[in-house]
Amino acid sequence: MQSGNINVIEKDYGICISNPNHFLAFSDFTVSDGIDIVENVNILKAKDDFKFCAKRAETFNQSQGAYIAQAVDNLDYFMNSYGDLTIFTFLSNDVAIEDFTDSLRVANSPKGFADARINVSHVVYLDNAVSPKDLLKIFKIIANIKAKVLADMALPFHIQNILNTDDFLAVLGNVDLEDGGLDINNADYGEIDLEEFKPALEEAIEISMEDAFEKLDLSFGILDYLVSEGILIGDLVEAGLDIVEGVEITQELKDRLEAQILKSLADSDVIGLIAAGLRTGQDLAGNRMREFNDLHHARFGDVLGLAISNQIAGTDALFNFKNYMELKPGIIYGLPPILNSVFAGLIAGCISKIFEE
Repeated sequence: MQSGNINVIEKDYGICISNPNHFLAFSDFTVSDGIDIVENVNILKAKDDFKFCAKRAETFNQSQGAYIAQAVDNLDYFMNSYGDLTIFTFLSNDVAIEDFTDSLRVANSPKGFADARINVSHVVYLDNAVSPKDLLKIFKIIANIKAKVLADMALPFHIQNILNTDDFLAVLGNVDLEDGGLDINNADYGEIDLEEFKPALEEAIEISMEDAFEKLDLSFGILDYLVSEGILIGDLVEAGLDIVEGVEITQELKDRLEAQILKSLADSDVIGLIAAGLRTGQDLAGNRMREFNDLHHARFGDVLGLAISNQIAGTDALFNFKNYMELKPGIIYGLPPILNSVFAGLIAGCISKIFEE
């Protein structure tokens, strides 16, 4: 496959992005000097080991030329082109979205979230002669915009912790070599207006990141955000039944409460109210709201909790909400302000609902 001046060679063990006229490359690759003049940029299915990765790179049919190489465990990628700009986006993912109920899904990984990884990596080629100084600036721009895009996604904490921990980045430009020598100091470089180029580059990287999550089929819902806060359905059931009196706590009763909690968590209005509590709690705990400096005396959580209990079971749930807030059974006690009110409201509504049936 060809794109402009470059040729993409695909093998079962790797991908080679080749330019017979050479790239000037700045990268954090497994095999690289940081900044290099190379003919081949190799993405290789290899152990994360310098010697093994280099050996694999040498097996490519055009590897007589100078090269850099990155070891990966997955060769999935896609390419976007915008005039002189070509972006290769490489994907590696250990997380899948699984059905939890008929209405709810949850992110899971066979590796567990301690060892799972989601990596979105890039090789960015600019079909212009670019100086080493500008190449480094472009590298920094791309790294910064990737970090900003991921921060703006506000993903669950346990997903943020495994995201782009092993990603890689290479920025490639053309280079005019004199007398065929691979000498960075003696090469000719063009000039690029980075202020003019930067918005287009940032937009292209943003599109690449959005496309990556779509191709990975990664989206996150209310259960993922509960897991991120350490809130499990079983804990909510236990807290809900902890202060119930005059009724035998049977497995059937536990199952009914669990089913009602899951049903309520599929209600878009309940989801919206919980999401408001989650996000507001994070903002206030992180001192991101200047006017709000006394989280423990905030009434906002109670307003949300009352709204949630009312949404689930009407005004009959309001008395139960008061009880759960006063007694704070189980997990409710350990939750921070706002979240304890939010989930007291969820439990109060669900308890009221199953006992009215």
